[in-house]
This record gives sequence, structure tokens and C-alpha cells, in this order.
Amino acid sequence: MADGSIMNYLWISLALGVVAGLANVFGGAIVSARAWSRAFLAVFIALGSGFMLATVLTEMVPESLRLAPVSAPVFILLGYFIVHYFEHAWPAHFHFGEETHPEEFLNPAVAYAALGGLLIHTFFDGVAIASGFLVSNWLGSVIFGATILHNMPEGFTMSSIMVTAGKSRRAALAAAGALGVSRLLGILVMALAHRWVNYGLALSAGVTLYVAASDLIPEVNKRRGVRVALTVAAGVAMVLLLRFLFFGDMVH
Repeated sequence: MADGSIMNYLWISLALGVVAGLANVFGGAIVSARAWSRAFLAVFIALGSGFMLATVLTEMVPESLRLAPVSAPVFILLGYFIVHYFEHAWPAHFHFGEETHPEEFLNPAVAYAALGGLLIHTFFDGVAIASGFLVSNWLGSVIFGATILHNMPEGFTMSSIMVTAGKSRRAALAAAGALGVSRLLGILVMALAHRWVNYGLALSAGVTLYVAASDLIPEVNKRRGVRVALTVAAGVAMVLLLRFLFFGDMVH
């Protein structure tokens, strides 16, 4: 790929990374607005889980296998277990909803550990977005779509953890903003390492799979009813519909 094309994809990825970061901050701001309905957040979680799951299984994994048939499965597994490790080995846990267990987050160090875990995830968000655009406009766009749908719940989660730990609203918003910065870092790293896009895409596919299947879907499963199931299905259908409408625009 020519250097000029790489720079174009870098600027596009960075611009979309900024948009995604603003969604994190917006999610963090919701913590201060108690009038917002939690059902509003639940819709994004359900829709985002379906969209992400469809994106990783129908786009990211097949494309990773096409680019690196032998090594891609190993890197997908590695990406999955990177997030698994940081979520379970660090002295904190978090989920995509407002934290309501103050006794678990009285120690600010625990809240910062949770922030560290989410920073790992958002870094690979950036890797995924940049890798996608390096492969095709379609793949980059659909990965960005999967990212933006869970950014608001992500910012909401991080800010609520900080507030529960006794930090100020300003510190909570700063933590949400840090997620956006981490994502931009991931984009820049992938732009510099563009020759290894096949590994970057496979690694970020594993990360995305973990977030969709092990973080978001379990949260969705806590809510019963046909409406939740249909919202997840709508997220899946969005990816399939977009693929049908824009498949001809794919350029490898």
C-alpha cells in the first residue's frame, strides 16, 4: 500500500477515533444526569452486542483468515485472552452498567485498576479501526460502527466506577476521556506498524470477540423478554444489511 494511501487511512481513522472518544465522554456525562433512563443504556448494550458479534464473526475473523491463514487463529485466541487476563487478574472487575457496589470500590487504586483494564480494551479498539481501514473502507467502517455502539456504555461504566470510588465528577469525565486517548494511541501504533496489519486485525478480532461475547452478551442476558432478544438481533441484522448494500464497495 502506498504511503499516501496509508496517510489518508490514518487521518480517517484518527477522525473517527476522536468521534468515538467523544462518545466515551458523553457516556461519562450521563453519570451526572440522574434523570436519564437506564433503559436507554440497555438498548445500546443490546444493539452493540449484536452488531459487534456479527462484525467479528462475519467480517473480522474471515478477513483475518484470508490475510494470514496459518497464524490468524493463534492471534485471535491471543487477543481474546489478553482481555480475559486483564479483566480477571487485576484486582477489580467491571461491567457495562452503572456500578452499585460501593464497598468494592472504596479504594481508589481498585478503580484505577479497572481503568487500566478498559484502557487495554480501547487501545485495541484503535488497532481494530486502523487495521480495518488498511484492509478496506468497508471493513474499517463496520468496525467503527461496532466500536461507537458500545462507547457510550463504556464511558458510563468508567465514570460510575470513579464516582463510586469517591472521585470527583471531573475526575470521572477525565477517566472517560482517557479511554478516547488510548484508542487514538492504538490507531497511531497500527499506522506505524501497518506492515503487520494481518496480525493486528487478528489480534483485535479476538479482543472484539471477548468484549461482545463475554462482556456485553452476559449483561444483555440479565434482562428478560423478547424485546431485548430482538434488539440484539437488530444489531446483527444491521451488519448483514450494510454488507448487502455496500458489498460492491469493498476494495482489497
